[in-house]
Amino acid sequence: MNVKEVYELDQSTKLELPFLSSSVPAGYPSVAEDYVDQRLDLNDLVRHPSDTFVVKVEGDSMINAGIHDNDLLLVDRASEPMNNDVVVAYVNVELTVKKLKIMKNKVFLYPENSNYEPIEITPSMSFEIRGVVTFVIHKPS
Repeated sequence: MNVKEVYELDQSTKLELPFLSSSVPAGYPSVAEDYVDQRLDLNDLVRHPSDTFVVKVEGDSMINAGIHDNDLLLVDRASEPMNNDVVVAYVNVELTVKKLKIMKNKVFLYPENSNYEPIEITPSMSFEIRGVVTFVIHKPS
């Protein structure tokens, strides 16, 4: 899955939306407005505002991780990448989204789609993790 576009995060304004304190059943209808007891500012989803950016992704290599073509990802540069994190990384000259796997002192970038092969990071490659994916913004189809 490749990164299609990169955006800076603008937190100069607040965007507060109604926040339901209880979960909403997917089957039985409910009047959601009756349960609003607080508001959620979408800026609160960002832990490190000055180190967070947004990318738009392209492709289907991370579909089993819930990341679809044209989704927006919040990416935190300040979070330390850990084994099994979904990361945005430069591999040679390409920006990609994959799951970071560290096994037997080797680094791999794994897709979440069996149609794709993992990428083993070798010393001859140009490699840099640009950040850890913290949230996925997905438009339902």
